[in-house]
Amino acid sequence: MSWTGKILRVDLAKGACTTEATNMEWAHDYMGQRGLATKYLVEETDPTVDPLSPDNKMIFATGPLTGTIAPTSGRWSVVCKGPLTGAIACSNSGGFFGAELKNAGWDMVIFEGKSASPVYLDITNDQAELKDASDLWGKSVWETETALRERRGDPDVRVASIGLAGENGALYAAVVNDMDRAAGRSGVGAVMGSKNLKAVVVRGTVGVTVNDPMALMKTSNAAKEALAENAVTGTGLPTHGTQVLMNVINEIGALPTRNGHDVQFDGANDISAEAMAEVRESDGEANLVSNHACFGCPISCARRSKIDPTHFTVKDKPQYQIVSGGLEYEAAWALGAANGVNDLEALTYANFVCNEQGLDPISLGATIGAAMDLYSAGAISQEDTGGVALEFGNTEAFVAMVEATACGEGFGKELGQGSRRLCEKYGHPEFSMTVKSQEFPAYDPRGIQGMGLTYATSNRGACHLRSYTVASEVLGIPEKTDPLVTEGKAGLVKAFQDATAAVDSSGTCIFTTFALSGEDIAPMVDAACEGDWSVERFVEVGERIWNMERQYNIAAGFTGADDTLPERLLKDAAKSGPAEGSVNRLDEMLPEYYEQRGWDTDGVPTAETLGRLGL
Repeated sequence: MSWTGKILRVDLAKGACTTEATNMEWAHDYMGQRGLATKYLVEETDPTVDPLSPDNKMIFATGPLTGTIAPTSGRWSVVCKGPLTGAIACSNSGGFFGAELKNAGWDMVIFEGKSASPVYLDITNDQAELKDASDLWGKSVWETETALRERRGDPDVRVASIGLAGENGALYAAVVNDMDRAAGRSGVGAVMGSKNLKAVVVRGTVGVTVNDPMALMKTSNAAKEALAENAVTGTGLPTHGTQVLMNVINEIGALPTRNGHDVQFDGANDISAEAMAEVRESDGEANLVSNHACFGCPISCARRSKIDPTHFTVKDKPQYQIVSGGLEYEAAWALGAANGVNDLEALTYANFVCNEQGLDPISLGATIGAAMDLYSAGAISQEDTGGVALEFGNTEAFVAMVEATACGEGFGKELGQGSRRLCEKYGHPEFSMTVKSQEFPAYDPRGIQGMGLTYATSNRGACHLRSYTVASEVLGIPEKTDPLVTEGKAGLVKAFQDATAAVDSSGTCIFTTFALSGEDIAPMVDAACEGDWSVERFVEVGERIWNMERQYNIAAGFTGADDTLPERLLKDAAKSGPAEGSVNRLDEMLPEYYEQRGWDTDGVPTAETLGRLGL
């Protein structure tokens, strides 16, 4: 129950769609979504496969709670080997697409091979067909979704697609659904583009059957009450979105600024949630129009924004003078502070472009920041950048690079390969603020020690959502820990990683964990699914998934030496704020982390650990 019991397998080379039964033994061991899809990828692909080759498989996956009455049940994931990192990739998205796929009767869709020409997948309940997408190739996400909705003649269809970034092979291209929700990180959109798959359009009216409807209603209502009563999920996120963090993180000296040279940005307030809500003199409106919710979500953290129509980025472009997906904290940081840019309207425009053409704003902003560092050091010049003075704080230069990268033109082609490849090419690999080739997000590990260990050990490269220790170290959830100490952080990171893997696999949003624990989420899974889903089993599934991902990466060629941070964070002390004089002390945390994980000193899971977890 709650699993549909069906998987759609799509052979793009043959143009064939076939139905098969979900492996329920695996479903009971890995739950769904991130866990179950990764299990299929591990079993069906060679870990050494070229991510952009036809042999890499790409899986669209739902969880057992996706599409149910559980709060935040709109989540779905894209799983494959990631081209940006060469590691396991799992990118999670919200919106309405995942619930529609589940309501059409599918646990997962597995794409294999490569189509000879552009295609899209058209799904209506148990009917699935590949159709010609030649007329859609070269179009943006916005154009593609609009065209497919019109083609279907049904306003309730849901679409996931790629834009020019995915078509052109930008290594951090995203898969975008519902116009502004995205499976954003690790380059899953580039994998989709490499397969000549432009989009998936789905309509589902089958519904989702759960094991115990009354129990799910009871547990879901209790969870919704807890979310409403919590200060973060009930007030902070609905009112300010994740942007509530901009000034908070800046004040504690953990906002990476100008490619990590600094930990505080003097323009942070200009690009904050508070600034988004201010009424502009130019047109009497605010950047922030409203909040917005994904399927089944009582939190409504997403932003809807409108750019000042007189701003240089849009004054001659009416197609951007619309209400669309506004800035989240990570995007505002990466597009802003990482580049020293404090122009809120320019950042909103850049965010629109990321949604329109399918780009991860974190990697985009951080890569432009690295390029600005290279320019400052004299490693690149205007001859390389196409005449652009790529200086920190240069808003016009920043916007030009966003547009060039989105379209894959000029220097934008190089920026689209990510900061590690860019910085290596121009002789300064140390300028790349990455782990396993993925750009790290909006928390400086010199000011938040636990996030350093989180980034270093993340299976998909630097990522805050694999272990959000900020909850504890800054917000005091579930209990307050000192962000400047390393003691206890190994256990904290492990606990967050295991819990996140389980939540990601359930079909619900990680933001619920500000208010909910496994004791709240496991009962919903237990009510929806057959079998006994205790809290202990829920957490163990998360640990099993984490170790499975680790095994895949080891087989792909990663070692303990990759569990590290950029030299700048380990050697160059923070220049201001509460962490002034501090570096990240990863060496104090990593050995204890390995020990708590049950891994050897090289970071390899021991036979005992693998046996305990059934791996």
